[in-house]
Amino acid sequence: MKIKNKRLETLKMLISSMELSSQEEVIKALEKEGFKLTQATLSRDLKQLKVAKAAWMNGKYVYVLPNDSMYKRVTSPAKASEMLQHSGYLSIHFSGQMAVMKTAPGYASAVAYNLDNSDLPEVLGTIAGDDTIFIVTKEGCTRDEILNSLGYIIPEIRNHEY
Repeated sequence: MKIKNKRLETLKMLISSMELSSQEEVIKALEKEGFKLTQATLSRDLKQLKVAKAAWMNGKYVYVLPNDSMYKRVTSPAKASEMLQHSGYLSIHFSGQMAVMKTAPGYASAVAYNLDNSDLPEVLGTIAGDDTIFIVTKEGCTRDEILNSLGYIIPEIRNHEY
């Protein structure tokens, strides 16, 4: 994995699991994960990921990923480098052209982000919470086709039994 891609993945995990309200806080969090970068590089990364600031429950403004405006934060997040070692996928259940995927706490947003940005023909879109992803699938696709497609993003899903 290229250094920039790894840094962007780490940045997504940090934003999803921590209440970061300034670029200085983000840079310090990235440094704890082994990434040393300038404020200008961070600004470019935030722009590329389409990160925004949103009012949080405590009244403070924090960074959020595009599909994260209602995202619940985990209370004791793991280090981002630990979270990147596996997808966080736990299970998936289907109902018609919809699926509900369960993940470990704090993983749903990053997984949904990856699904939405992978142009999978079987996936129309996702909505993510803290540990749950709602997936709308294309009409006429079989569960096997959907699982096979999702397997490109989440390899462990190929072992799914339903």
